[in-house]
Amino acid sequence: MPSSQPSPHPSSQPFARQVLQSQGLFGESRQLPDVVHCETIAARSALHDWELAPHRHGRLHQVLMLQSGAGQAQIEGQSLPLGPGSLINVAPGDVHAFRFEPDTQGHVVTLADEMMDLLLAEAGEVRLVLGRSFVGLDDGPVAALMPQIWAEFNGLRAARALVLRGLCATLLGLVARAAARAVPSPGEAARPALLTRFEALLERHFREHWGVADYARALSVTPTHLSRVVRAATGEPASALIEARLMREARRNLAYTHLHVATIAYGLGFADPAHFSRVFTRAAGVSPRAFRRGLAAPA
Repeated sequence: MPSSQPSPHPSSQPFARQVLQSQGLFGESRQLPDVVHCETIAARSALHDWELAPHRHGRLHQVLMLQSGAGQAQIEGQSLPLGPGSLINVAPGDVHAFRFEPDTQGHVVTLADEMMDLLLAEAGEVRLVLGRSFVGLDDGPVAALMPQIWAEFNGLRAARALVLRGLCATLLGLVARAAARAVPSPGEAARPALLTRFEALLERHFREHWGVADYARALSVTPTHLSRVVRAATGEPASALIEARLMREARRNLAYTHLHVATIAYGLGFADPAHFSRVFTRAAGVSPRAFRRGLAAPA
């Protein structure tokens, strides 16, 4: 959960009308976090009178687990009560806000899109399941796992990154199971089948630099219809999703491998590394090399 600017008089403003903010992660200057970020609910909420204004994360996935206390979550305009055992899955891009009772205890785990790609590479439909925000109830395993992630995150023991990846993969699996028990939201039922098919094709062909017309042809629809459906469901044109998937893979390679920039460019289907650098710089605001240097710089 990122820091939010509290209003001067929180009680005088409706919960649903706080200023919407698009947030990075915990005030860091780096564009990608550690393998994972883990903190207590109290660590951030107590700084803001236990209320976090509506905001969204473009590339971050969050899981919250309440061990004690209570509160209210607001996700995509829906208000949901929270109590001991509440498990909250917040998908990237979804607007969310929280109000907790003072001294509420629990943990928050945050994962970048790039790490989600690594952990869920062979997980089939789990990525789609976790792509829906929900509030459910933990039947015990997540409550036991969260303190382990917290302890490992704050420690400096050998193989820390490997252990964290394993623990987080387990966490995501448990959250996916909880999603099956949670009551489906109206938005889930309304998710266009065409969007799901487009996303599946995108995963298979983004390195081939297919355009909207290529995906539309494979889906047996017109480019106009595909763009209309994608924009209605996501707020973004299909072309933006295509570029975002390619750039996410580029960031993942820059962050988590030692491959040369030229090698990454060729692996992503660019015939010219200079073209890759121009595309990446336009999308990220910095060159691939500057992006990588920024990851290595002290936080």
